Amino acid sequence: MLTAVTYLGSVGLGVTSPQLFKADDGLVYVVKLKNNRLGLKVLVNELLACRFATLMDLCFPPGGIITITEELLTKTRRLRAARVEPGLHFASRYISGSRYVVKSNLHRATNKSQMAGVMLFDHMFHNLDRTWNRRNLIMHRNEDKAQIYAIDNSHLFKKGRWTVAWLAKLEPKIIMNYRRAYGWLLKHYLTANDFKDYIEKVRSITDEDIETIVSEIPLEWLPDDKERQALIHYIKARRDMIDKIARPFLELLTDEDGRPDSDESK
Repeated sequence: MLTAVTYLGSVGLGVTSPQLFKADDGLVYVVKLKNNRLGLKVLVNELLACRFATLMDLCFPPGGIITITEELLTKTRRLRAARVEPGLHFASRYISGSRYVVKSNLHRATNKSQMAGVMLFDHMFHNLDRTWNRRNLIMHRNEDKAQIYAIDNSHLFKKGRWTVAWLAKLEPKIIMNYRRAYGWLLKHYLTANDFKDYIEKVRSITDEDIETIVSEIPLEWLPDDKERQALIHYIKARRDMIDKIARPFLELLTDEDGRPDSDESK
């Protein structure tokens, strides 16, 4: 677990008002605080995405739980003024020098195939915000290699604030998202095999994996056991639905080189 050692200021973007901190590993992180405007479930959503990134090999920035101590708050007037509480918050590695993904630079990314996994993840968890908000896909160039990072998982389950009833309502639904970068990727870059690789990764996720991920959510973020059990049920059900969730993508990618031969994905 990380510990924040230095407050660096506000990111300046986002409804959750993320902040920048240097952690005890010497790296800089974008931190979403417990008292963000959307509530504690934003932190739950972010931690879920972080753990699934490991299981599915997704291009999310590394992250996890970070502790902000009373000592750091005491010596940082801006944090005290913002009523930041000591305790556990969520941190995601800050990707410096990045640019937003647009149609004209997408071809430069060397990890475009990973976006098949991100798209499946987003459709498993009903995350429409990845494309509604153009700032949630960024590109970072390191020497001669450009890589896409998918950031900000606040709006899993279509919104940050979810309930047991809301999860049950979303669980059986399949909604296809073609907006912006997803349409460009489907039309020009991704193949059926890209999706099949990630379908297999989802199938390999065990009940124990899912239960462990939910058990790692701090009690101060999600104290209600009924919500924890509903979350476990939802994730297991969506894993078991992965073939149905992926089918619209595979039906598009039916030509010889695996890409759609129509303009449907614009």
